[in-house]
Amino acid sequence: MNKFIDKAIIKVRSGKGGDGSVHLHREKYKPKGGPDGGDGGKGGDVIIIGDNNLSTLRDFKYMRKFIAENGGNGMGNNKHGKDGESVYIKVPPGTRVFDHEMNMMLFDILHHGEEHIAAYGGRGGRGNTHFKSSVRQVPLYAEEGKPGEEKILRLELLLIADVGLVGYPNAGKSTFLSAVSDAHPKIANYPFTTLIPNLGIYTDEKVKITFADIPGIIEGAHEGKGLGFEFLRHISRTSILLFIIDVTEDDPIGEYNKLLKELSIYDRKMINKKRVIAFNKIDMLEDKGKIEDLKGIGEKHFFISAKNKEGLNELLNYIKYLIYGK
Repeated sequence: MNKFIDKAIIKVRSGKGGDGSVHLHREKYKPKGGPDGGDGGKGGDVIIIGDNNLSTLRDFKYMRKFIAENGGNGMGNNKHGKDGESVYIKVPPGTRVFDHEMNMMLFDILHHGEEHIAAYGGRGGRGNTHFKSSVRQVPLYAEEGKPGEEKILRLELLLIADVGLVGYPNAGKSTFLSAVSDAHPKIANYPFTTLIPNLGIYTDEKVKITFADIPGIIEGAHEGKGLGFEFLRHISRTSILLFIIDVTEDDPIGEYNKLLKELSIYDRKMINKKRVIAFNKIDMLEDKGKIEDLKGIGEKHFFISAKNKEGLNELLNYIKYLIYGK
């Protein structure tokens, strides 16, 4: 089973710069030629790069230390030392990189192929050829290479999606995601089926919409009940929140208001996002008059059956409008 991991601690060390060379030029008839010591090579960098083929930080559970190559030492005849090989660390787009000891964010990887240097390789030392002067014709010293950087980095993955699905366990979020996208989340008739975030992508000939199904929260999540707020940070990047509400509940509007309350406790900014409500499971609703009662909720809403794919086209068209304006 590929366990979803969205936090990791790693150690990185960039390469030390190579030492400059102390060397004197030798020729048959010039036994005491001038200095010709070459410079040391630069140490390799530690580089973080975004990779769309990754969706979790799972690999860092097994590999936690990354060391770049040291630069080569300079040589005689003004030969430059070899630059050290850099180390490339691949992460999923959406990964934030922190200096763990300083608790400071260094950069945020948002796109495939985006690169940032996490630790710079040390500069190579200058060879003795640089230190020749009118008063010092034969300098017998050179610079040492500069040390590399050593850091402890904290990686935090925030999934990148257009729409975040919010709802209580068993409200039908996984069924909805499966119905509108290419995702195949685990679906069953019991709470907490979704234990890790899932991404699904809806496409047609004109648009592409990414949905993030976040494991359900319950009333009291801010107190650690259920899964707590373990995965809620993954909807912080979304521009739209789609609330999936089980219409067969005794008080669907009350369920919605409880979700809003939990979100506001987690982060007030969440409730300022664009919101849409999908009252799900209308195929199981015996009292159809309940639909009329819910129309007065005062929020943009749709009545759907994710299981039977009823009402999904109207909902998706509205989401397209919110994202693309058409």
